[in-house]
Amino acid sequence: MTTSNSSNKSGLTTLADRALKAWHEGGMIFIRFASGHEVSFPTKGNPRLESAAEEDVGRIEISSFGLHWPTLDEDLSFEGILAGRYGQR
Repeated sequence: MTTSNSSNKSGLTTLADRALKAWHEGGMIFIRFASGHEVSFPTKGNPRLESAAEEDVGRIEISSFGLHWPTLDEDLSFEGILAGRYGQR
């Protein structure tokens, strides 16, 4: 998992931030938060994401708790993603 922010190095908390955008590109899921933080993680290691069609992996819904892939029946919480738990293996 990678995180970046050019203006705030103090870390990310989902209690004080919210996701604005999530997208799939090159085998990675990217999340941009209102604070400017960006978090990314690989689809590899998550059986539902790594074996799914590109179109399905790219169909990401954002909730206040995490990400949801409706056609894959997959949910990942922001808490889990930030702790490095984005796979099922």
